[in-house]
This record gives sequence, structure tokens and C-alpha cells, in this order.
Amino acid sequence: MTEDAPQARERIVAGAADMIRRRGLNATSIRETAKHAKAPLGSTYHYFPGGKQQLTTEAVRYAGEMIARNLRRELKAGPVAGLRALLALWRETVVGTDFRAGCTVLAVAIEEPPADEVPPVLAAAAEAFDQWEDLLAASLKEHDVEPDRAAQVATLVVAGVEGTVAMCRAKRSTEPLDRVARQLEEVLTHALNRTA
Repeated sequence: MTEDAPQARERIVAGAADMIRRRGLNATSIRETAKHAKAPLGSTYHYFPGGKQQLTTEAVRYAGEMIARNLRRELKAGPVAGLRALLALWRETVVGTDFRAGCTVLAVAIEEPPADEVPPVLAAAAEAFDQWEDLLAASLKEHDVEPDRAAQVATLVVAGVEGTVAMCRAKRSTEPLDRVARQLEEVLTHALNRTA
């Protein structure tokens, strides 16, 4: 029995997202992605006629949406629960890969783009960051945090979490994550308490 097209295509996208979070954008090729996803090279080009640019853009959107889905679900219990879930997800990622993988979206954002354009993959990374910030800010506003303050705290959370993931990989330790977790939870609690 053959794998149906949507499943095969998603497996290739997920494989590309995994390669990017481990090796970075520039080190992720179509050939290596096909091998990593255990897919024929020809089918990779069939599903992604736009080549590497199309595949990596979709991989970043896929990774960004996975985080957004997790956030949407956990934020139903409030901003602190959302933060804790986000931190737990990244802890599982860095520890579960022996500090070899980080964030697909961040990996794309830190690589130098061409001087004369904003490539679609970088635009997809910006969209993912915006989406995460918007979800966090909306949750804070639902808990009566003033809109400007909610937006600022949301940006701080996303930047703090993304930065700490990179630090954990470099240091091969979850200590940065533990420290940032405590501080971000205090910031959220303070923002929420100011509205009470």
C-alpha cells in the first residue's frame, strides 16, 4: 500500500523543518531533506516545484503553526499556563535531541538574507513570530492587561524564550531555560496582578 500524497508531502515538510532546526537554512538541501524524510528525491521535486525556497517556506510555516496550535490550546487556561507549556515544549525539544535541535523559525531568522530582497522563508519566520506574539497578547488582554502592555509583554516572552533556546543549545544545559522561565513567569504575574 502506498502512502497517500498529503501524508507524504507533510512528512517531507516536517523533515525539512527538522533539518532546519538542527542544521540551519543554508545547510538544508532538497536532496538531504528527501533522504531525511525517507522520500524519493523525485517526489520531493514533484510536491515542491518551487524547489528549496518553496519547501523551506512551507517548513517554517509548518513549524510556526505547530507552536501556535500548542499556544492556542494552552492559553485557554491563561497566560501563565501558555508560557509554561511553551517552555515545556522547548525543554522537550532541546533535551530530547541532546541539544542538537532548536527552533526552525529562529534558525531561519538568524541567517543572512540576500541584500536586495526579503525571501519568502524569512517573511514566513516573521509571520510566525507575529502570530505567537498576537496569541500571547490576546490572552493577556482577555485577562484585562492594557493592550500596549500586553503587546510588550508578549514580545518579551517570545524573544526571551527564543533566545534561551539558542543559549541552551550552545551551553548544552537547560539552566538558561530555568532562569528565564522564572523571570518571565514573574513578569506575567506582575502584569496580571496590576489589573486586579
